Amino acid sequence: MQESAPRAVTAICNALQEQIEHGLLSSGCKLPAERKLSEVFATTRITLREALVQLEAQGLIYREERRGWFISPPRLTYDLIRRSHFHAMVRDQGRVPSTQLLSARLQPAPAAVCEALQLPPLSSVIQLCRTRRIDDRLVLYVEHYLNPQYFPEILLQDLSQPLTELYAREYDIQYGRVRFEMMPTALHADAAGALKVSVGSPGLRITRVNHDQRGRLIDCDLEYWRHDAIRLSADVMPGT
Repeated sequence: MQESAPRAVTAICNALQEQIEHGLLSSGCKLPAERKLSEVFATTRITLREALVQLEAQGLIYREERRGWFISPPRLTYDLIRRSHFHAMVRDQGRVPSTQLLSARLQPAPAAVCEALQLPPLSSVIQLCRTRRIDDRLVLYVEHYLNPQYFPEILLQDLSQPLTELYAREYDIQYGRVRFEMMPTALHADAAGALKVSVGSPGLRITRVNHDQRGRLIDCDLEYWRHDAIRLSADVMPGT
């Protein structure tokens, strides 16, 4: 590919995108090693990497540390209005969900959590750190912060299950009003390590502050999604 670097990058992007759109490179397929791709396109590793990074920014491919580049699967639709937990949302869209518990402990509440849950300074909260997969692909790292007043002995439970179901079954608690805050972010070390991507990789942070059916502030979640894993959706009726 005897072209200037910008033209070479465009040509590589177009060629790979065409292969993806025609199904020749299917969802989850692993791309050849960068050295091999450089030979295929007769270009340098630097130029090739620039093209791959551009395709990653578009959500067409993704990279896992020490594993290489893969074709991105379809995005999950994250409906902000519909009340549904992760496992139900994923299954409803014909995908396979799974959750892994990384840690669970009682700890002092960070200042932002005290503020979100309206707790006094130096309060204790239950922190759960979990990763979640769709079709065996890591897509989400989440930190849950629970007010221990409402969840006695919850650390003895199976915390890889949906909290929505656990709350209802063991504590007669159902989610009521929820407040969302969403912003693009660079994944910090804990999130990046859990998702097996480089620190600083692009992500989407969704903060959920949850009330129960009685109006009590019960927990808040800090969700760190891979930027190419979801699309946000909200269908709001006029006057609501």
